[in-house]
Amino acid sequence: MAGHLSGKDKRATASALPDEAEARASLVLALRQRGVGARDVLAAIERVPRRLFLSARHHSLAYEDAMLPIECGQIVSAPSVVAYTVQALAITNSQAILEIGTGSGYQAAVLSHLAAHVETLDRFATLTDLATRRFEALKLTNVKARQADGLSEFRQKAPYDRIVVNAAVEEVPDAWLQQLNPGGILVAPVGKAKQPQALIKFQKTESVVTAETLMMVRTVMLQPGIAKKL
Repeated sequence: MAGHLSGKDKRATASALPDEAEARASLVLALRQRGVGARDVLAAIERVPRRLFLSARHHSLAYEDAMLPIECGQIVSAPSVVAYTVQALAITNSQAILEIGTGSGYQAAVLSHLAAHVETLDRFATLTDLATRRFEALKLTNVKARQADGLSEFRQKAPYDRIVVNAAVEEVPDAWLQQLNPGGILVAPVGKAKQPQALIKFQKTESVVTAETLMMVRTVMLQPGIAKKL
């Protein structure tokens, strides 16, 4: 049933078994070899059991560098994409982060080990409920998930220091950039559906916003509104 962790998932939140710890360490080594150099990001990834954020049938693939399907027809990004994205955000432990597209909650859990506070939004109540239960199981108290339209709805906690978007848009809305503090960074995939999309880092100063393409990705498109059934 959506919203409940299985006994197997609950056990995964306890101290990592030797094979689990080894798998996480191997993943971190592979990410380092692929050019992820930020030690704090690698340490955060090693602390989060990706297996917990996947359905049982995908547990054997938890530490492969692969995008995998999750509930509600969505996906969890490959660990390398998460690592490059989080590294580009250059987070400090005093910052507030807005994540648009909670998905499984995996990336938000990684962010929680780096930032002061993480607010993560998703249009699917099923996903925010599952993510909340996973955060609780991992005792992550500085990350909150809620159902919201990431294209238009923001809380009064704005402006944020960092914004990260986990689904593609054809054009970044001005409203997102307006939510950023000066010096803030926004990372989002930009492009069309069913085509390679550019993962772009936007940096805001007092007077200008610069853009830098980080890599090409393929992900789902961000949809407007709130899902009524899920």
